[in-house]
Amino acid sequence: MNQRPDAREVRLIAISAAKGIRLPRALLRQYGWSDSIVLEELEDGVFLRGKKPDELSWKETYRAMAASQEDWSEFDPAVADGVD
Repeated sequence: MNQRPDAREVRLIAISAAKGIRLPRALLRQYGWSDSIVLEELEDGVFLRGKKPDELSWKETYRAMAASQEDWSEFDPAVADGVD
């Protein structure tokens, strides 16, 4: 089996009646993982990723909109309100 150059082999360890793996502390820090991660089953293997929040906070939304630098100068919210 061909492995990517950045692939690493880890041993399966017994955890009660199951098996698991230990992830290096440096790897956990690198990806910001602490208490839980998401495991996705794919056709050719499994994919581990951190949990993503479902929604942005108002503050995060404002920052994302400001960073996009869209031009809202011609936007008039009163045009679509149906009041003449």
